[in-house]
Amino acid sequence: MTSLQTEHPFAEFIKILGKGKKGSRSLTQDEAYRAMGLILADKVEAIQLGAFLMLMRVKEETAEELAGFVQAARESFPVADLQTRVDLDWSSYAGKRRHLPWFLLSTFLLAENGVRVFMHGAGGHTQGRVYTHNVLHVLGYQCASSMDEAVMQINENNFSYLSLEHICPKLYDMINLRPIMGLRSPVHTLVRLLNPLNASHTIQGIFHPSYRQVHQKAALLLNQSSMAVIKGEGGETERNPDMDCLVQSVKNQQLSDEHWPALFARRHVKSENLDPQQLADLWQGKIRDEFAEATIIGTTAIALKLINKAASQQQAHDLATSLWLQRKAKQF
Repeated sequence: MTSLQTEHPFAEFIKILGKGKKGSRSLTQDEAYRAMGLILADKVEAIQLGAFLMLMRVKEETAEELAGFVQAARESFPVADLQTRVDLDWSSYAGKRRHLPWFLLSTFLLAENGVRVFMHGAGGHTQGRVYTHNVLHVLGYQCASSMDEAVMQINENNFSYLSLEHICPKLYDMINLRPIMGLRSPVHTLVRLLNPLNASHTIQGIFHPSYRQVHQKAALLLNQSSMAVIKGEGGETERNPDMDCLVQSVKNQQLSDEHWPALFARRHVKSENLDPQQLADLWQGKIRDEFAEATIIGTTAIALKLINKAASQQQAHDLATSLWLQRKAKQF
């Protein structure tokens, strides 16, 4: 007589998502929290993880699911010496394909003027893209290798970049499943909401416009008091100056939408050469590029308004322009 096999604890969540058109539903925030907790604790079989991620991908994640995933992920972080203030959490996971990551110069500009920026990301999961950590390496910047080192760098230079690999290795492994799956997964969304060092403000870029509101509502559920999300150029947190930009925000538990107009009447042709050295050359004044400069100023302006350094779009743009023109070009 054959004994019945006990059902795996994670099967509960696959059943909720996969019972068909009439029987399936989204996870509650608590269910999402428990599911991600099992995943991060390595208590899930590989076949279950693949099924779960693809069921979520087909359905698309809700704000409640994202909030639950993020809660579980935060509990898995290494404990860092958080005796520091972080003003702005900046996620960078998409990589750039059409243009260089000019937004990096926005973060350097903010850091040079006293804004403490923590950037986190991951690279290499999609072919043909230029990733932030590779560009920083070319520019001679030493990326942090732990949460504590990131805090030290912020205290010293107002800026640090830390790979997801050193924040949550399991999520890092999952985000690198994309070449195997052929599709992005909920991990690509939830990592943007992590805010590992509990910054007072967060800014995120997405590619698909429908995800703006999901990020906005998830931030509200996570009690993030000040955040902004945009459809960024290439999916990064970067304003495209050739297009109107909708900034969807959370401020003091209130949702708001703000339209920022395009800075040019006609679109620019994409660059033929994505050489990261151009970032250093532009900062140092060796080259001029109106699209790049407008990208940097426009992105910086959104960040300045988010962190309450300007009361209006025009004030933010004027301040960002002034900071750019007065940058310490020789100290790059």
